[in-house]
Amino acid sequence: MPPAGGVYRSASYRPMWPSEVRSRRFAVTRRGLDPAEVSAFLDRVADELGGVYAELDRSRAETARIKDALRRWQSSQAPSMRELARR
Repeated sequence: MPPAGGVYRSASYRPMWPSEVRSRRFAVTRRGLDPAEVSAFLDRVADELGGVYAELDRSRAETARIKDALRRWQSSQAPSMRELARR
C-alpha cells in the first residue's frame, strides 16, 4: 500500500535530476550513435525534467496555501457550528 499522502516506490527508487541527465555519458562503439545528437536529446530531456520539477514545487506550494486557508476557514466556522448543534 502507498504511504499516506504519497506514492509507493521501492526502497531503491531515486528520482532523476536534470544534472544527472546532462552529465550521462554513453560508450562509443564502432557503429554507435551520433554523440552530438545524444547530447542534444539529453539536454532537451533535462530541460523538460527541470520544468516538471519547478511545476511540482509550485503545485506543492499552492496545495499548502489552500490547505492552510481551509484550516483557517474551518477554525473560524467551528464556533458557529457548535452553536447550531446546541439548538
